[in-house]
Amino acid sequence: MNHAASVAPGVADIHPSSIRSAEDDIYRRISWRVMPIVLVAYVFAFLDRINVGYAQLQMKQDLAFSDAIYGLGAGLFFVTYLLFEVPSNLLLEKIGARLTFLRIMVLWGLASSATAFVTEPWQFYGVRLLLGMFEAGFFPGIILYLTYWYPSHRRGRVTGLFLFGMPITGVLGGPLSGMIMGGMEGMAGMHGWQWLFIVQGLPTVLIGFLLYRLLPNKPAQAPWLSDAEKAHVQSVLDADHKADHKADAKSGHHGKLAAALSDPKTYVLAFVYFCCACAVYTVTFWLPTMIKGLGISSIGAIGWITAVPYVFGALGVLVISRSSDRFKERRWHVGGTLVVGAAALFATSFLGTAFAPVMLLLCFAAFFIFGGGSLFWSIPPTYLGRDAAAAGIAVISSLGILGGFVSPTVIGWIKSLTGSIQMGLGALTALVIVGGLTILIALPKSAVRVGTDA
Repeated sequence: MNHAASVAPGVADIHPSSIRSAEDDIYRRISWRVMPIVLVAYVFAFLDRINVGYAQLQMKQDLAFSDAIYGLGAGLFFVTYLLFEVPSNLLLEKIGARLTFLRIMVLWGLASSATAFVTEPWQFYGVRLLLGMFEAGFFPGIILYLTYWYPSHRRGRVTGLFLFGMPITGVLGGPLSGMIMGGMEGMAGMHGWQWLFIVQGLPTVLIGFLLYRLLPNKPAQAPWLSDAEKAHVQSVLDADHKADHKADAKSGHHGKLAAALSDPKTYVLAFVYFCCACAVYTVTFWLPTMIKGLGISSIGAIGWITAVPYVFGALGVLVISRSSDRFKERRWHVGGTLVVGAAALFATSFLGTAFAPVMLLLCFAAFFIFGGGSLFWSIPPTYLGRDAAAAGIAVISSLGILGGFVSPTVIGWIKSLTGSIQMGLGALTALVIVGGLTILIALPKSAVRVGTDA
């Protein structure tokens, strides 16, 4: 990318050797203003999605729910999430990010809190369906929103930073959930798992209003950027857009909505994300159960121990995304890490209750699964092009997120039948490895552009 040719008046007067430094300063300020609130919002989104994995340690016994009921309820979230994701992302482009994220966060916070009052399986299923419907559009909306600010060669790192919220939620959520469930048991006549949903759900509503107040829809509306800086950011994005069109012309893809939806590679990406989701939600929904199976009975101890693999998952997000940007390579950084992480996860099932070896493999698996899974989302925006990104990202996310339904449902069903998750874990691990190989084989290097200037 020729930055000297694309800079705006006021920034162009800077000595050529300082242009890149000036642009870096602008994007550092953008990142400090945009990414913290986005990261906090995603932490609460992911926490409200997966806290059922901790709650089930108590609620299954209190409500007489089987592993199959729990697995189905956990997975049903993704059914309505799929159905409403594309409409939500298209609506974002019409009404803006601030109103879209406000609507999403307020409604999902209330639905998550309502989970505290379920008493029957059908109520559990219903509130999980509502949660999926209300949260639909948040994740692909943020991925789309980042394309309004960052060109392709900067997107790998910021996407990784955003998805850093996923393992961070595990690091914080495990100990927090354990303390809530253990410390608030019996308070006001309610169980600890009920307080868990209330304490972690209601703050999401407040975060929604905070996000609406602090988050500009686009760079042009950012009061903390000067006119020259706004123009420079737009010129960088326009230059990146032109590069997209050149790549599209070579590949026969013209960035139109119809092309994005009819291109087989869109569905290849959806399948790869499906495999990513299977891996991630195998960890998030079943990690507390796996830790309990190592002979840990205390809810508080389980919460603290589950935080350890998530620490390594957080490191994986940072290390793998930075490595990918540095080497300007996406396919091997996604596909290779998925294969390695899945193999490590499956290997835990052969070690029985050997605490140290199992924990070592869980940490290893989390590093690569979360690292590769987060980096995946730097690929679709660049490949699809700006014009088709809104619908294309949502289609990939909607179809792929079904992995979040398949993973807990299949493992829960098999565990109810056999008393062990080994067979289910093996099947899903094989699927994840296929997904990792798919992105290496089916997606050409030319389809994954990482910018011309990193």
